[in-house]
Amino acid sequence: MGRESSSSDSSSSERDYCNMDTQVILNVYDLTPINSYSIWFGFGIFHSGIQVYGMEYGFGAHDFPISGVFEVEPKSCPGFTYRCSIPLGHVTKSPSEFREFIETVASEYHGDTYHLISKNCNHFTDDISQRLTGKGIPGWVNRLAKLGALCSCLLPESLQVTAVKQLPEYHNCDEDGTDSESSSNAQVPLESFDDTEQDKHLLSPPASSEVAFIKEVAR
Repeated sequence: MGRESSSSDSSSSERDYCNMDTQVILNVYDLTPINSYSIWFGFGIFHSGIQVYGMEYGFGAHDFPISGVFEVEPKSCPGFTYRCSIPLGHVTKSPSEFREFIETVASEYHGDTYHLISKNCNHFTDDISQRLTGKGIPGWVNRLAKLGALCSCLLPESLQVTAVKQLPEYHNCDEDGTDSESSSNAQVPLESFDDTEQDKHLLSPPASSEVAFIKEVAR
């Protein structure tokens, strides 16, 4: 009886996995209203997240040498305006395999390594897409970064010196550099920031948003 039950549970689990939506989707967001005009010229300032198994994964900057990869509900990344979704392919990993995969990838994307031109959120989604489906994201999503690598004057002044940042309260960091439980309820008084800090957080999601950072696994 026990053997039959085990076999039945395994078959049921296999059916549940087969019935799950395995599509990999790129969700694209506008960072500025200017995109409505610049998109006609083939570029814009975009944020993107990769949606797999009902959650969306993105990459943001903070000041600590720990994971900058976070997850949110699809099409609702805080601080940005949702534009569109682009199907990229299908994932062949099971949900548990994918979770292990994204936790491992998180060790390659620390918040303090974020760079607007060479390692931004769109580089992250392109990398994940390549690994999962064998193809990258559409070129127009990250075209401004490629242009900016050639000529930084093409970027707005406020973007040349900063990155798309998550507020540090999302990632509480102990003195030894390890991350503790993240908090989505931390509030930061605006008057506590000087002009430089306001520039850094110009593109940050509000502190009350539901953002959960992925805990990286040791490599």
